Amino acid sequence: MTESDLHLLEDQAIEADAEDALRRWRSMFYIPRNSSGDEVVYLCGNSLGLRPRGVKGALEQELRDWERLGVHGHFRAEAPWYSYHENFRDTAAAVVGAQPGEVVIMNSLTVNLHLMMTSFYHPTPTRRKILIDRPIFPSDLYAVKSHLALHSFDPHEDLIQVGDSDHIDEDEVEALLAREGESIALVLLAGVNYLTGQYLDIPRLTRAGHAAGCIVGFDLAHAAGNVPMALHDWGVDFAVWCTYKYLNSGPGAVGGCFVHDRHAHGARPRMAGWWGNDPETRFDMPETFVPQAGAAGWQLSNAPVLSMAACRVSHDIFGEVGMKALREKSLRLTQTLHDQLQALPNRPFEIITPTDPARRGCQLSLRVRADIDPRALLARFDDCGIVCDFRRPDILRIAPVPLYNTFHDVWRFIEAVARI
Repeated sequence: MTESDLHLLEDQAIEADAEDALRRWRSMFYIPRNSSGDEVVYLCGNSLGLRPRGVKGALEQELRDWERLGVHGHFRAEAPWYSYHENFRDTAAAVVGAQPGEVVIMNSLTVNLHLMMTSFYHPTPTRRKILIDRPIFPSDLYAVKSHLALHSFDPHEDLIQVGDSDHIDEDEVEALLAREGESIALVLLAGVNYLTGQYLDIPRLTRAGHAAGCIVGFDLAHAAGNVPMALHDWGVDFAVWCTYKYLNSGPGAVGGCFVHDRHAHGARPRMAGWWGNDPETRFDMPETFVPQAGAAGWQLSNAPVLSMAACRVSHDIFGEVGMKALREKSLRLTQTLHDQLQALPNRPFEIITPTDPARRGCQLSLRVRADIDPRALLARFDDCGIVCDFRRPDILRIAPVPLYNTFHDVWRFIEAVARI
């Protein structure tokens, strides 16, 4: 790529940013800076989202309420702590396409996954297998294997994995469910694969799982805040996610959980805690657990308010911007990155994320050529002020996030690749 090509692409990027309807939202976030004080190109929101500027004020408000009210903050704080989780009913539901009562912000992703599997994985001697995708994030794999072990099952026999290191074939999953579904109790898949960035056809796979008589759940860690979803309409049984990636709620932030309304009013077994109890009788201290309706009935303890204050700021941003507008920009931003990478001669990598925009979010995963050390390449990017991440053995993940990344960010990444 010549210098004139790069100049032309930069002019196009500047023009696209000037026309971007979401450009003002970048100023709502802190963009990290390098040792020279210059803003870096942060393409790592798939791992940890950037900090919204409003977080400091939100935390200070809770600290002030704690300082002046003490225990009375549970009911008299500006945002009462007793019902703090209810602040997310509408915004979190809109992010994943749910009804407000189907979603609750609580715990962490893996804790929520264990809670959901306790309630939804009920094997029988003939229907006891769990179907998962490959590659799967290790925490999910450990959770699934631990539940099989708790039932004295052998993961080598009762855990089915579909897909390879590059792709999950949905035709293959459908065929497997039609062929072996009577032996499968639970289908648990990633909405967007953490390594490849593939966005699965959630409604299709949910229908296939239900047709085989299976419970169907999803890990949405890389989907929530990234791609549009309609979990209620699609009939997904349950889903879990984290909020520190695309939802920008801070390192180790509280997770999210979805339970479809058809499961919200029955006596489905669960690991109980007093915050899941009916709030009308909670302080009567009853000895019998009576879960409140909806996903909130799976809560264990009261909300960690200081952590959830940051989460609330970000969810309010999503509530104002909306997933539709974010998706529209994301499609343009990621397609620009994809097309310009493909146009580079002698690329040091291949793109393994699907080429179909409908089958990916804002992440592109790049497999580095065998003759190049990916960590050395990552170090070169760092020298150029580019922040992305590496997954062993040979994958770089690049995520232009529509809330705060720009077309000029994409251009700077392309320029760095061209010069390297």
